[in-house]
Amino acid sequence: MIARVPKARMAAFAPDGALLVSVPATGQVLTVRPDQRTLLDGLEQPHGLFFAGSTLYVAESNRVDAYDYVDGRAVNRRTIAGGLPDAKSPELHGAYSHALKSVVVGSDGAVYFSIGSTGNVSAEDRNATPPRATIMRVPPGGGPAAPFATGVRNGTGLALAPDGALWTAVNNRDNVPDPQGRVRQDYVDDHPPESVAKVTPGRELGWPYCNPDGPPPAGFIRDMETNADGSKMDCAALAPVEQTLGAHAAPLGMSFGELPRYGLGALVGVHGSWNRQTPQAPEVSFFSWRNGTLGPQQTLVGGFQDDDGTRWGRPVAAVVGPDGAVYVTDDYAGAVYRLAP
Repeated sequence: MIARVPKARMAAFAPDGALLVSVPATGQVLTVRPDQRTLLDGLEQPHGLFFAGSTLYVAESNRVDAYDYVDGRAVNRRTIAGGLPDAKSPELHGAYSHALKSVVVGSDGAVYFSIGSTGNVSAEDRNATPPRATIMRVPPGGGPAAPFATGVRNGTGLALAPDGALWTAVNNRDNVPDPQGRVRQDYVDDHPPESVAKVTPGRELGWPYCNPDGPPPAGFIRDMETNADGSKMDCAALAPVEQTLGAHAAPLGMSFGELPRYGLGALVGVHGSWNRQTPQAPEVSFFSWRNGTLGPQQTLVGGFQDDDGTRWGRPVAAVVGPDGAVYVTDDYAGAVYRLAP
C-alpha cells in the first residue's frame, strides 16, 4: 500500500509522472504520488480521468471538462459536454443507480464518455435526451455529443487499445429470468456474464432487451422480462461480445498497459458481486492483447475475499505506471496499492 485514500476510484498518470486518483464521494481529484495533495475540489462526483498530452479530462456525474495540466496544477477549465444526467436531474427525482461516468480521448481526437442506465432494466433510458446506457462521442474540436454505442448498461470501464480501438467493460443486469421466465437464484448467479467489448460506431450491446450468454465470443439471447417475444430487438442479429467476466463480477476501471511477465493487455478492476449467492470475488483481471483483440480473463491480483465470502478489499481501477509497476485503487479499503514489476 502506498497511500490511504478513502473511497478512491479511478486513476491516471500525468505527463510529469504524478498519479491522480478521483474521489467522487468528496468531489475531489487528488495527486497521491509523489506527495498527496488536492488537485481539484468542489466537483460533482468526479470519476473518469484521462490525459491527452498535457490536457486532463475529468468526467463528473453531470459534465465532462478539460483542463490544462501545468506545473502540477489543473487550470483553464472548459466544458466538453454539459447537462449530463445524474441524480440531481429534475426528471429523475433523485433516482440514478449509475451516475458515475468515464472518459477517454480516441485516436481520432474525439472525446468518448459513458452514460450509465438509471436502473436495472429501465428501458426508458434508451429514449431519453441525452440517451442513457450509452457511450457518447464529442467530435474533434467540439460540438454536440452523440451516441456512439447503445445498450451499454453501465460501461464505466472505458479504454483505448494499443491499435487505437475503444473498448468497454460493462456491468450487465441483475435478477435476470431464466428462458422460461422464472427468476431462480441458481440461474441468476451465473447469468448474464459481464461484457468486455470492442466499441465500434453504432455498436449495440443489447440492454435491456438482449443479454450475452455462454462463453466468449458470447452471442445474445432474449431477455424474458423485457423482450420475451423478440419484438423489441433481434438478439441473434447482434455481434457477439468479444470477452466476458463472470456474472455480477462488476468490472469498473479498464486500462491497457504492458507488464513484464504478461506482455501487452487490458487491466480491469473487478469490484466483486453484491447479489450472487456465492459471492464473485474481487480481483484485478488481465486480458492479453492478441492480434487486435483480447484473450481470456486471467487473475493478475486476487486474495481480496475469504472462503466464507468476507472481503477486505475491492479493486476499482488498475493502471501501469511509468516505472512499470501496477497501481490499484480500492474504494472499500480506502487504499492505493503498488504491484512491483
